[in-house]
Amino acid sequence: MPADPLSIRDAWSKIPSPGSTETEFERFTGKRMERILAIVVAIGSSALGAQALFAAVNTLSQADVVHIVMVVVVFVPLAAMLVACLVGRGVRTFSGLFAVVYLLALAAWPTVVDPADKSAGDQPWIFFLVNVGVVAAMLAFPLRLQFAWAAVMPFVYGYVRLVQGEFSREFWVTTAFDVSFTLILGVVIISLGWMFRSVAAGVDEARGQAVASYSTAAAAAAAEEERVAMSALMHDSVLAALIAAERAEGERAEELAVAMAREALTRLANTEAAVSQEGTDEPVGIAQIVVELRRSLSELGADAIVEERGGIGMIPGRAARALVLAARQAIGNAVSHANSRGLHIIVEACGDQGISVTVSDTGPGFDITAIGADRLGIRASIFARMAGVAGTADIRSDEQGTTVVLGWERS
Repeated sequence: MPADPLSIRDAWSKIPSPGSTETEFERFTGKRMERILAIVVAIGSSALGAQALFAAVNTLSQADVVHIVMVVVVFVPLAAMLVACLVGRGVRTFSGLFAVVYLLALAAWPTVVDPADKSAGDQPWIFFLVNVGVVAAMLAFPLRLQFAWAAVMPFVYGYVRLVQGEFSREFWVTTAFDVSFTLILGVVIISLGWMFRSVAAGVDEARGQAVASYSTAAAAAAAEEERVAMSALMHDSVLAALIAAERAEGERAEELAVAMAREALTRLANTEAAVSQEGTDEPVGIAQIVVELRRSLSELGADAIVEERGGIGMIPGRAARALVLAARQAIGNAVSHANSRGLHIIVEACGDQGISVTVSDTGPGFDITAIGADRLGIRASIFARMAGVAGTADIRSDEQGTTVVLGWERS
């Protein structure tokens, strides 16, 4: 069943526009990308952290108190960072804390390591966390500081290892390999993070531009629709009432002019109502349309036959209202320009699929292409009104008369 227009309007009003304060909605893709990066970092860092922890625990039996403190200082912030990444809260804070604490712990490593341990092939447990420190910087710091961290961290580790090995030749070879590997891997990690964030920012920007373009187009369309509706209202009711008042001769004509003026004032007063222009969507049958057209004939002081054909023919109220108003305008044109000569109206139901209204006269006719853009009787009151409810309007006119065919069918 059709969606409620009020529900659609309410849902659309909740979509933020670019430049609003609801930045969490404007950065929807960016925030999701940050969440994905945090989860991936948590998974990868958990594996490296577990490997480093097992290696550290194996050395605690022969380590002193300082080494135990070092393990606690490194792994407590790491655990806090992993939890923050998983729950999605405080990611930047705890990631930045671990990045700083780990760099300081790495720089202090020569004071913790056993001076007798000078085996170049045995990498200390703290080495496994070098790139974890890099990804922590990626989550916490600006881009320039991220690349600085990725470049500094491997060299700090390399210097610490050389100090541990007293700059021996054996340590130079293995340390150079470790430094180059961690440096390349760290730069790749930072670059991937920057690329993913740039793509997400591009998506958010494109989305913002699309919403802005649609908002502008929707506003322009609404303004144009309101302008056409108001122009049609002025032409149908106000101008018609003024013409009727000017031509009123006799008590009956004056009463009709007063009634038309009252209706025009009522419609002007209700222009801000949601359904004042085209009615509701309650189904309307062919009989009601015939009644409305006969009332229009009476108000316009015209004498014509309204012929009813077909079955019941139910259509939405808005479409029926548009048909009646457009047909009223066609009748008014026939009265004004053809003096109601040969005026004939046919209302035909096309089963349950729609209704058509035909207004014809035998007047002198007119050239449709010669109608000026400022003449709203046909452009706004007939063509634009029927187009507004997805209906059709066709006008054929020559020296033998004019025929206006209005229709609405279910799609």
